[in-house]
Amino acid sequence: MTESYLYAAARTPFGKFSGALADVRPDDLAATAVKGVLARTPDLDPAEIGDVVWGNANGAGEDNRNVGRMAVLLAGLPTSVPATTVNRLCGSSLDAAIIGSRAIETGDADIVLTGGVESMTRAPWVLPKPNRAFPAGNVTAVSTTLGWRLVNERMPEEWTVSLGEANEQLAERFTISRERQDEFAARSHNLADAAWNEGFYDDQVVPVVVDRKGTAFTRDEGIRPGSTAEKLAGLKPSFRPDGAITAGNASPLSDGASAVLLGSGEAAGRIGADPVARVAGRGVFALDPQEFGFAPVEAANRALERAGIGWSDVAAVELNEAFAVQSLACVDAWGIDPEIVNAKGGAIALGHPLGASGGRILGTLARRLQESGERWGVAAICIGVGQALAVVLENVTGGTR
Repeated sequence: MTESYLYAAARTPFGKFSGALADVRPDDLAATAVKGVLARTPDLDPAEIGDVVWGNANGAGEDNRNVGRMAVLLAGLPTSVPATTVNRLCGSSLDAAIIGSRAIETGDADIVLTGGVESMTRAPWVLPKPNRAFPAGNVTAVSTTLGWRLVNERMPEEWTVSLGEANEQLAERFTISRERQDEFAARSHNLADAAWNEGFYDDQVVPVVVDRKGTAFTRDEGIRPGSTAEKLAGLKPSFRPDGAITAGNASPLSDGASAVLLGSGEAAGRIGADPVARVAGRGVFALDPQEFGFAPVEAANRALERAGIGWSDVAAVELNEAFAVQSLACVDAWGIDPEIVNAKGGAIALGHPLGASGGRILGTLARRLQESGERWGVAAICIGVGQALAVVLENVTGGTR
């Protein structure tokens, strides 16, 4: 079986809902990420790319009709480069990387470009089609930005609670306090700010031109430097009058794109670069839809088992922070040192554009391992409707410890 490797990763800065990227179409965001990752391997002839696998969660507006293929065309790649779009909601771009790595390992492709995009700002309202022509009554436009929509009446009510209510239930189940959640969120903001100031993200993030004047958007928009748990404690609960989840300890609605270039070991000569990390293990898991925030626990455990290592071997974890409470529940269940988790900030600060987040955490994980020289890392993400994905990376840049 051929091994699969991560060669390069890039992403756009993540914008706030109705923020800096509001006027940028998702297919243009995706094309920017594609061009950005290929700029990191300038010796690679794009015609050598065997396939493109792209993640996208909403797909109801300008990102419809296979946004992965649109990104390839808009980025100026040869029309001979194929592309598909996959949807596993929040895990879409990590799923894309998993699919791409399997294609390489089975010999179906030697070089695969993966990634994902989401513009939650530009997600449209939709109308259900009537079951007969010209109905006399009113119809309701439904937002496709986030969460359940046009719910099948056969779904049990406990499955279809809001994402926030589901995580309030998780906080009750594991007795995770509002104070812990706010402390975790403040840490995310301050670590993200420090990472940017130290230049960690400089070679990973590609600017996005946001207007006809050529104005460039260059840094994640949602970071709040100087955040403290005390400041966040002043925010009102968002889902229950007496709840713990607020706008401050949950990830924001966001816009952005990410890309990851994968290849076999033999492809290094054509890519013109050495690999950064080996895809060593993958895991997928599912449970009751309302428990989605806890699903990364077993997904990561399965990925580690397939990699042949345990948590004691892991030096870095990138866990997508959909909510502080679910992140804390996962870290507690793994029994790991919290300091190895999201050491460069997480989605609460950086943002969570659904289809792009998996590629972001995978690229960040590879960069962290490369920077520290440590060997093993885990990227994990919870997914609405009760699922999760995880990938184990092995640093292959030399001098690992």
